[in-house]
Amino acid sequence: MLWNFDSFFKGLEIDIGPYQVKEDEMIEFARKFDPQPFHLDHALARESTIGELIASGWYILSVFMRMQCDAFLNDSTIIVSPGVDRVRWIEPVRADDVLSGKVVVTGARLSKSKPSMGIVTCDAEIGNQVNTIVSTLSTKAMFKRASSH
Repeated sequence: MLWNFDSFFKGLEIDIGPYQVKEDEMIEFARKFDPQPFHLDHALARESTIGELIASGWYILSVFMRMQCDAFLNDSTIIVSPGVDRVRWIEPVRADDVLSGKVVVTGARLSKSKPSMGIVTCDAEIGNQVNTIVSTLSTKAMFKRASSH
């Protein structure tokens, strides 16, 4: 199925995932982009307030993006995203956690200046293998309409 603006409606729920967190990937991401000790080293993490090695929140959002691409974005008419809002990291993510989630459309409106495309807004939840919500965020994306691709 090719997802286009006309595919989205308020209340639509899209399941994303699963994705298993790999320790080496989690650490490599942190080494490059978020090199805080509790993301990099077990011993240093034990000495931190958190007390254990956990994934960077930015890694979690990168996994979220990957799960969205696999679920629908790579088969869509997406043009661009003007951004995300209200990102929350609620619970830590650890190596071997299995993440999945749900994207719920909260709105879909045609662009006023370019009626061949529309803006879709969504609320998203990312959870782990025991159904604990680990992160939430709101997204916006612009898609071409069915008749314009």
